[in-house]
Amino acid sequence: MTIAATIRVPVWVVLPPRALLLDIAGPIEVLRRANIEQQALRFEVRYAAPRRRITSSIGLAVTDLAALPATIEDDAIVMLTGDVDPVDFGADPESAQDARDEAAIVDWLRTCIGPRHLLVTICSGALPAARAGLFDGHDCTTHHACCAELAAVAPQANVLDNRLYVEDGLRWSSAGVTAGIDLTLHLVAERCGAAVALAIARHLVVYLRRSGADPQLSPWLEGRNHLHPVVHRAQDAIAAKPAQAWTLADVASAAGSSPRHLSRLFNEHARMSLTDYINRLRVALAHELLAHTRLDMERVAERSGFASSRQLRRAWRRSHAGAPSEARNA
Repeated sequence: MTIAATIRVPVWVVLPPRALLLDIAGPIEVLRRANIEQQALRFEVRYAAPRRRITSSIGLAVTDLAALPATIEDDAIVMLTGDVDPVDFGADPESAQDARDEAAIVDWLRTCIGPRHLLVTICSGALPAARAGLFDGHDCTTHHACCAELAAVAPQANVLDNRLYVEDGLRWSSAGVTAGIDLTLHLVAERCGAAVALAIARHLVVYLRRSGADPQLSPWLEGRNHLHPVVHRAQDAIAAKPAQAWTLADVASAAGSSPRHLSRLFNEHARMSLTDYINRLRVALAHELLAHTRLDMERVAERSGFASSRQLRRAWRRSHAGAPSEARNA
């Protein structure tokens, strides 16, 4: 049996002066947990800044930072964190140095970020990226207090407000502070799979949030914004084998609950019935089979757990505007 080699993903975290510590710690904790939850990918995180030492938003010093590299790997992820406004106590020699450091970051971005690099900005980290022209022609967002400034420095970008995060090609951006965690969970779901992102969210005790205009939440993650262990055990069992001929008694046994109690808990915490949840995952599985195989509709229905293609189409219409065949043509 051949064991696939781990794919290493370089991640450069660029820290500005007065870096907002939560912008660093939240997203990177997600990546650290991703390295624990799976072995296919390993995120190799390095921290860089114009100076070897910065003072963070809470006064804690961050030291031993690498210099901004002359070149970075073609497949690197570059993450720009936000900062906080300096406290104005009058003339401050540090403010002049901070301005030089911020300009150095913008110059570095112009020089080093290429079309193959994934750029991820957290909070006001979008501003230096915008000044470097990296959002020109792209949708982007930032902290609500910075949206007007972002639009001013990037007139060729499409600045969107009231968004947790925006994904536009290889230019990703998030709103304020904790939205960086949401964006990084989305990144992990894209690279490592929804199940890994879900496990991390549960470990960090955070919800997988989205607003109405954000990228659509994966069906594999729907109904998971709760903390009830019995319901999560039921969902884990179904997600592992969605095509199985599940009965309420089967799921209750897997969850360690009585059928009646599980049914009540499921409706209360997942905000849908157990049958609806099973069908949503089966439709998601059918969507993947249609997109990535040439199986006919009856075989897709069978492998997804439906009794017939007619039953698949009926379930499909509850969550999709078009017909199942459109997934094959997408």
